[in-house]
Amino acid sequence: MICKLEVVLVYLKYRGSNVFVGELMSYNIVIMTAPNKQEAAEIVHTLLEERLIACANILDSVQSFFWWKGKIDEENEAMVVMKSHSSLFEKLSKRVLELHSYDTPEILALPVVNGSQSYLDWMKHSLESVK
Repeated sequence: MICKLEVVLVYLKYRGSNVFVGELMSYNIVIMTAPNKQEAAEIVHTLLEERLIACANILDSVQSFFWWKGKIDEENEAMVVMKSHSSLFEKLSKRVLELHSYDTPEILALPVVNGSQSYLDWMKHSLESVK
């Protein structure tokens, strides 16, 4: 059976990457939704000030469909795409839960499997004071 790390190693070798895989896999893209752009921005500013994220993008007015309380629901929301380090996920997640108005906010982390070295260096520098 092939594990995900083996697939990533083969992919990076094929692409000629010289970036250490462990370093790449230690960064996350964290996705969150919020009821509106204002709440999303307030949460993002707090997370930036606390250096739990290096940066974020807010996509205003995405249409979300989901199961809630036994029925399919639909809402317009703001989606936030944040960049962080995997070692900060627990603190980041806890802080979002404290700040968010939803009972069950979406907080999902996806591993970074490749990226430009200069961007990864910038992320590392942006998050250094808390790691």
